[in-house]
Amino acid sequence: MKRILIVDDDPIIRNLLEQILEPFEEKNVEILTAENGLVALDIIREKQPELIFLDVMMPKMNGFEVCQKIKSEPPEKIPYIVILTAKGQEADREKAKASGADFYITKPFNINDLLNKVSEILQIKLD
Repeated sequence: MKRILIVDDDPIIRNLLEQILEPFEEKNVEILTAENGLVALDIIREKQPELIFLDVMMPKMNGFEVCQKIKSEPPEKIPYIVILTAKGQEADREKAKASGADFYITKPFNINDLLNKVSEILQIKLD
């Protein structure tokens, strides 16, 4: 079973992403959520998700720190990390790249673009 982890301190964003990604559950993909970076790291070690949507501005551990930790001490299976943030400055994009992120999406985002990216990463075609 493939897994997607949504990491965002805003419950509204977590729920929105869960609803958007619901069609993948029908394709045997488990959707996991975490409200901060520390919880995310535990889930990553335990569940080994293939794809992580990671917010930047979070308490306890920000998204760049989580990304760096994952990439510096990779779990068994290195996940594809998408930074999903309201921070759209070029400096933030560079910081995301430097921390090891694979892709960068700014909020608000296009739902079809997001679904297409997930299909591409997980190699799962939605009907």
